[in-house]
Amino acid sequence: PACWAPLGLGGVQDGGGLGALAVLPSAGLRFKFDCHYTNGTERVRLLVRNLYDRQQFVQFDSDLGVYVGETEVGRRWAEGWNKNQAHLAARRAEVDTVCRHNYGVVERFLIHRRGECGGVRVSPTKSGSQPHPHLLVCSVTGFYPSGIEIKWLKNGQEQTAGVVSTELLQNGDWTFQILVMLEMSPRRGDVYTCQVEHISLNRPVTSTPEAQSDSARSKMLTGVGGFVLGLIFLVPGLLIYLKNKKGDWLRAGGSWVRDLPPPPLLL
Repeated sequence: PACWAPLGLGGVQDGGGLGALAVLPSAGLRFKFDCHYTNGTERVRLLVRNLYDRQQFVQFDSDLGVYVGETEVGRRWAEGWNKNQAHLAARRAEVDTVCRHNYGVVERFLIHRRGECGGVRVSPTKSGSQPHPHLLVCSVTGFYPSGIEIKWLKNGQEQTAGVVSTELLQNGDWTFQILVMLEMSPRRGDVYTCQVEHISLNRPVTSTPEAQSDSARSKMLTGVGGFVLGLIFLVPGLLIYLKNKKGDWLRAGGSWVRDLPPPPLLL
């Protein structure tokens, strides 16, 4: 009899799949059943792959509804199976009787996540290396799944020299983070942009250090302006207070000195 063993479990995101392997008594002959799901069971695709010595020679694809041979032997097998209408009908029905049924069984154990991307941040830093004294850091956090493409652009042109990336780091909540850095020599008029492409994004996301620098500069100028205005109102008031206080001391005729406690005795 055939021996069945589970191959793997997908489905934690759209496009996941379930698989099983049938090992037949004939040496090296295997049937592999794959169920692929999109948006739950909204779209299900069944692939029955037939392999001999780890090479696939014929496959049933539920999207086509027939077997397709990939070798001379496989084409003969496909021709024979495709003539058997009862066998084809049973195989096509396995999209529901096997794939959708198994999905319902294991769905409670699946963690459904759609693609997500937390945010992109670009910050310039000072580096001690020469002749590239500046380092631009592009930080991308909170994205899932892990597949991501990050590029540095200079005036719209992709940069490859001087680009260094950290390892992909897990955040512990299924999401990831990564840093991609660019060593550069700043010149007036140059615009550097970090471009991020991810499955969760409808279009590439870009971020520039200039935008953040302008924001930081605006906050700094606002703070300085507030400080200066505070001094303008504080100084006259302080002068008036000190002037009045001096007058009080003079009018008291030095009585404030007599009110002080006597100094301690020196033994």
